[in-house]
Amino acid sequence: MKNTISGSCLCGAVTFTLNNTFKRFYLCHCKQCQKISGSAHVANLFTDPDNIQWTSGAELTKRFEYPDRNFTKVFCTQCGCGLPFLNKSGKALIVPAGSLDGEPNIQPSDNIFWSERPAWYDTGVEAKHCAGFPE
Repeated sequence: MKNTISGSCLCGAVTFTLNNTFKRFYLCHCKQCQKISGSAHVANLFTDPDNIQWTSGAELTKRFEYPDRNFTKVFCTQCGCGLPFLNKSGKALIVPAGSLDGEPNIQPSDNIFWSERPAWYDTGVEAKHCAGFPE
């Protein structure tokens, strides 16, 4: 396992590196994460608050704070992809797993807010697996 790991947004305008020392990895199924991702869940890694070095495009990030729940999203203003952010308490850096260019040092440990998952999720996990678009 590499000691450092890099990440970026989809368009490549925002890039960063971190120490590959994540402490928690959750798949969050809450309604807010469904809305913000447009999917059934998000995959978030937690690490120390100062464990990030922005290597390009930090000025292209925008922060959204959801007022009704302790919830934040940081994204690239060019492509909209989720990016790492400091949580509201300042005690953790939350890193969207899909923004990483390599494998983190840990695997998901919990599916959180499981009771809020969409009804179609369980069926979707069991659906046919295809390497690309189905024929």
